[in-house]
Amino acid sequence: MSTEASVDEFLLLILSSPSGAGKTTLCGKLRADLPRLRFSVSHTTRKPRPNELDGREYHFVDRARFEAMIEAGAFAEWAEVHGNLYGTAVSEITRAKAEHAQGVIFDIDYQGARQIKACFPDAVGVFILPPSLEELERRLRGRGTEDEPTTLRRLQAARREIAHYGFFDYVIVNDRLDEAYLRLRGVVAAESSRRHRWARLCESLLLGPEPATRIASG
Repeated sequence: MSTEASVDEFLLLILSSPSGAGKTTLCGKLRADLPRLRFSVSHTTRKPRPNELDGREYHFVDRARFEAMIEAGAFAEWAEVHGNLYGTAVSEITRAKAEHAQGVIFDIDYQGARQIKACFPDAVGVFILPPSLEELERRLRGRGTEDEPTTLRRLQAARREIAHYGFFDYVIVNDRLDEAYLRLRGVVAAESSRRHRWARLCESLLLGPEPATRIASG
């Protein structure tokens, strides 16, 4: 039995945070460093921001198309957030497995995380926190990509989102980006070494032939 066939390394990594905490930046750094971790491109009904491309950050669709996909059972998870629909297609996971990826990264909110965990209990949830709500507001306003009502709505939602931190396996405070990223890489390294991922390899070694021994002649 080969080592590759004996290791269950496929990782479902959920990243979630209040809007503006730096989750997308951390996700981008992780994708650049670990290309075998595929990014799950979600579907959404919100309008693209100026620097976003359809099929890269999101699959941008209208509400009618999104609702048709719900009816067809196309989503592993979906939710309405800030007045827009977001969802992860089941095909994102099946495609990554078929292409022998190391795993899938999900950039989703706590509602989507709950649904992914319900379907895939081994999924690993990481919640990204801002160092303070004041810093979160500074970052949101600094983006300059949303109008004032949208910014206020995101700030009001932040406390509700943070209240669900206990659902996640890990919490990382994104105060200094480099330090937060090292912690995130540490999570991936630790989860890749979990016992259950290597159990088949361990058992195959135990069931294999005994190593030949040499007895030195006197």
